[in-house]
Amino acid sequence: MAQTWMVLIIEPEWDPAHHSPEEFQDMGKHHRAFAEAVQAAGAKILDGDALAPSKEAVRITPARNGTPAVFTDGPFPELKELVTGYYKIEAADAQQARQLAALCPTGGRIELFPIFDTSAM
Repeated sequence: MAQTWMVLIIEPEWDPAHHSPEEFQDMGKHHRAFAEAVQAAGAKILDGDALAPSKEAVRITPARNGTPAVFTDGPFPELKELVTGYYKIEAADAQQARQLAALCPTGGRIELFPIFDTSAM
């Protein structure tokens, strides 16, 4: 039975505005090759995307014990690396998920999490 996994791409922040069209096309080529490798292995990419730069993000500290929620606009300069994108994949087992995640293009590292099945809750 296939399992679902979240592949988090964690690397130094990037901003599409600071890359040439050729660099952007090259990144796309590497991600298409990853998608082809996943498919060739009999696995599936269920979802995935690049995330906008942190200058467009908001950090939210939820309200707790009567304190109000706190909203902090990005960028977040204290972060050296952050999640810049993700893939949600379906793989046969943990070994296949690890092998496929290791192929994901990144300028940093990958973190792989099994998706917890909440359908029975």
